[in-house]
Amino acid sequence: MNTPFDPQPPRRSLLASLRASFLTGLVVIAPVGLTMWLIWSVIGWIDGVVLPLVPHTIQPEKYIGINLRGVGVIFFLIFTIITGWIAKGIIGRSMIHFGEGLVNRMPVVRTIYSGIKQISETVFAQSERSFEKACLIQYPRKGIWAIGFVSINAKGEVAEKADTSGHLVGVFVPTTPNPTSGFLLFFPKEDVIELEMSVEDAAKLVISAGLVYPNGNDPSVPPQA
Repeated sequence: MNTPFDPQPPRRSLLASLRASFLTGLVVIAPVGLTMWLIWSVIGWIDGVVLPLVPHTIQPEKYIGINLRGVGVIFFLIFTIITGWIAKGIIGRSMIHFGEGLVNRMPVVRTIYSGIKQISETVFAQSERSFEKACLIQYPRKGIWAIGFVSINAKGEVAEKADTSGHLVGVFVPTTPNPTSGFLLFFPKEDVIELEMSVEDAAKLVISAGLVYPNGNDPSVPPQA
C-alpha cells in the first residue's frame, strides 16, 4: 500500500515521452516500410531488365499510355513458367545437358556457373531436401543443448563406416543470427529429440538469439494447435 511518505516515481519530461513514442512508432513502421520499399525496388529492377527485351507491340504502355510498374514481373513469371515446362521435357533436358557441356569447357565461366547453380538449386528447388523437423541435440558437449534441423538419415559410406550400432541422423546446427551458416553433424537417432514447433518457429528462435519464442506469452507452454 502506498503512503504519502513513499518516494514518488520520477515523472518523464515531455521530450522523453515524445522520444519514447517516436521509437515505438519506428518499431511499428520500419518493418512495414522497409518491406514495401524492398518489394517496390525489386519490381522496378525486374521491369528495367525485362521490359527492354519485350517487343514494344505487346507492351501495355503502347495501348494505355501509362508505364505500369510490375508489367515486367508478369512477363518474367510467364517466361519462367514456360522455360520450366520446357526444361522438364526430353528436348529441354537434352538442350540443358548440351549447354552445360559447353560451359564445363570454359575455365572461368564453369566455376561461376557451378556456384550459381548450386545456390539456385538450394534456394529454389522444390524437393525432398527441405528440413523435416526441428530438434534438440546436446552440442558441443553433453549438458549443453542446441537447436538443430533434421535433414536426412545417414547413407552410403558415412553410415557404413561410422562406429555406431544404430541409425545415424543428419542434423544441421545453424549459427545465430545467420541461420544459413552452421554445421552438418551426424547423431545417433536416440540422441535426437524432435520438437513440436515448426521449422519456421525454430528458425525464428535461432535468428532472434532466443528472444522470439513460438509462444510469446509463456515459453514454457507448447503453442496451441
